[in-house]
Amino acid sequence: MLGLSTSQVSGDKLGGFDKAGLLAGIFAKTKIYERIDLQMEITYIQKGSRNPNMNEDLIPHISLNYVEVPLILKYRQNNTLSFESGGQFALLINGFYSDIYGKINNTDINPFINYDISVLLGLNYTILKDMILNMRLSNSIFAIGKEDYSTNSYNSLNKGKYNSVLSFTIYYYI
Repeated sequence: MLGLSTSQVSGDKLGGFDKAGLLAGIFAKTKIYERIDLQMEITYIQKGSRNPNMNEDLIPHISLNYVEVPLILKYRQNNTLSFESGGQFALLINGFYSDIYGKINNTDINPFINYDISVLLGLNYTILKDMILNMRLSNSIFAIGKEDYSTNSYNSLNKGKYNSVLSFTIYYYI
């Protein structure tokens, strides 16, 4: 599987899926009922946020690279269309803030927690017999920043930062 992720970080004071990234991996699928399949994937995905007005408001970009393991139930509507829902666990490879000068080096250890747990919804469209186009929306369940768990930063207005990802992927069956 190979695709493009567009993401944002809810709670970073920016809006829009402005961060583009790579999504690549492998998957296995098995039929568990007449129209229901179970699929597991192992993917590399780039998430985060990008500030298109960096020169004006100085909110930094967020770059996050994960190895992600989605577990998905798929409902086949017909031979062309299927719907999916599931959850995924992601392990952070690296994450950092950056600005117009590049990566922001701070003396703190990684400012992000080492995992991300998300829920997902998706749609699959069969292009050819062995090729499927997938569109998926996923969102974190727990905050992704270590500072989001600090008692000094959490309040009724600041709920923390969460990954939101819209991805477009081509699946090829071997």
